[in-house]
Amino acid sequence: MLFHPLSDHLPFDASLNYFVGIFDIYDREETKGVELAKYNPNDPKDRKELILKYCLDPDKIFSYRHKYKLMENLEFALTTKNFDFHIYFEDNHDEYTSMAWDETEIDDPRGFFEEVFRLANKEWEDDIQKASLEDQSTW
Repeated sequence: MLFHPLSDHLPFDASLNYFVGIFDIYDREETKGVELAKYNPNDPKDRKELILKYCLDPDKIFSYRHKYKLMENLEFALTTKNFDFHIYFEDNHDEYTSMAWDETEIDDPRGFFEEVFRLANKEWEDDIQKASLEDQSTW
């Protein structure tokens, strides 16, 4: 079983939230919120910079196996008709989350994740290839 990279016992769920959870600014509106407010996630240039700088494992915690599972899950979501990508940008005050841009400010949440997929395939190409050659049932 593949565990969360920072745990020896928590299974890794490969949620799409790993790509955009970095945009949660709850209780950091004056710091991280101000930093992210400089970007427009609907502008292709800004979106690319956001994804490369923040979404693709900026802290280098994911192994090649984690990256493979994230991409597998993202590809499944992208090929699922009517998959709701909006939910990953929703604020959830019960969970103490507040996104830098909520679901009403992202013109095309699916398009955002499509760009994540495109850039991650490029940036993580070697890791994804390495993991694809392994028997994932042994993880």
